[in-house]
Amino acid sequence: MLVRPVSLITDFINGLNRSLESIKASTKLTTRQKTGLTLIIAGIIATETLNWAAFGRRSMGAAQPSQLRWIFYNAKIKWHLLLQASVKQILSSYGVNSGVLVADDTGKKRTKRTSRIPGAHKIKDKATGGYYNGQELVFMVLVTDTVTFPVDFRFYTPDPKMTAWRKENRKLKKLGVPARERPAQPTVNHARYPTMQALTLDMIRSFTSAFPDVRIKSVLADALYGTGEFMDQASVLTGGAQIVSQLRSTQIVSSRHSSTNLKAYFAQQSGVETRLIIRGGQEKPVTMLAARLPVKAHGKRRFVVALKYSGEDEYRYLVASDLSWRHTDIARLYSLRWLVEVFIQDWKKCGGWNKLSKQQGVKGSERGLIISLLCDHLLLQHPEQIALLKNKQPGMPAGCLIERFRVDSLIETVKEVVMADHPESALRHFCESLQNALPTRISSKHMAGRDLGRQESTPGLEYCANAA
Repeated sequence: MLVRPVSLITDFINGLNRSLESIKASTKLTTRQKTGLTLIIAGIIATETLNWAAFGRRSMGAAQPSQLRWIFYNAKIKWHLLLQASVKQILSSYGVNSGVLVADDTGKKRTKRTSRIPGAHKIKDKATGGYYNGQELVFMVLVTDTVTFPVDFRFYTPDPKMTAWRKENRKLKKLGVPARERPAQPTVNHARYPTMQALTLDMIRSFTSAFPDVRIKSVLADALYGTGEFMDQASVLTGGAQIVSQLRSTQIVSSRHSSTNLKAYFAQQSGVETRLIIRGGQEKPVTMLAARLPVKAHGKRRFVVALKYSGEDEYRYLVASDLSWRHTDIARLYSLRWLVEVFIQDWKKCGGWNKLSKQQGVKGSERGLIISLLCDHLLLQHPEQIALLKNKQPGMPAGCLIERFRVDSLIETVKEVVMADHPESALRHFCESLQNALPTRISSKHMAGRDLGRQESTPGLEYCANAA
């Protein structure tokens, strides 16, 4: 579809500008900046990529790739406030005053050599069990009773000294070198290379500072964040909210003056079969056990819920900071953590940053991701989506909304052609623009223009055939 500055995108950018101005008056956008951001977002919606050349081809001359690139890299825009301003706009549009923060990490595959892509490192592929080179991100999503949307992100980069030490240590360990003869573990530079837990705490701190009127009911995260330090600090930052994560089955807990791991503790009794409401919708049969136990690694008592869905053999162990909740409420709350996975899947498919996002340098990565998340926020401002969600009806997925934006773009373009002073000339220009927008690719299937070699017998070698 064509890249057109449709009224919905223009209204979104104007609202974003007003939100920016309310945060800090000096950060408002200029007319040129608003036009550039409008075209970039329209380009991502139309092409599902962050590709300047594709934007130029599909814009009917309205977008010059060089100008869009200049605005992206050189315009004096307060990029770090753009996402905050957009979040503020959505909170106001939907009247949100409370919600649940959910954190999760994901990776973006890159090529093996990425000298101009910041933060690229070796990442474990959860699907295959292997490794790939790429960038790693931590997202934070706000889940409310009406709408779910991203509120912040951070890029994660491990300390290269620690990575090199682990690689060498594993190598020496396989060779049978004693621990005392292997190199000592280096001190991690947490200030320069913060952990994922530290990055998530920083996002929670930023959100609660920017939006003090939004009450955080809970913070949800997977087992990576199930440390005592993270749970305690997150609870303090959110004013005592319920923090729910997971513990590994080998975690040591105390019971009746003895210590054992979680798996052994809950194996002593049979689980209770019940039905659990998942994300406010369908019920699923589960087996549950729960106990308020002192967790050794945390140095305090936690509420541990052993949960097993139908068809599963092993329990997963949820851990909660607030002991006053019911175990069924904790399990039901933790089912909301899956929504961050849904967001990441939609974002990778439709957000543009995950496809052809070869914007170099720190600016390219961070600003490209901000623009991508603004597109996700824009979809929530579509009138049909607002009407559905505010009336407690199921909302439309990202792909469905993008199709509506594309149809809106086509309708407005046709209106311009029909209402033009010279419709025939406008139609001719429109047809030419559509033809120019079509890419030309080289097919490897057809052999025209290639030397396929000699495909016939050689007279001097006929005796070989006769002899056979």
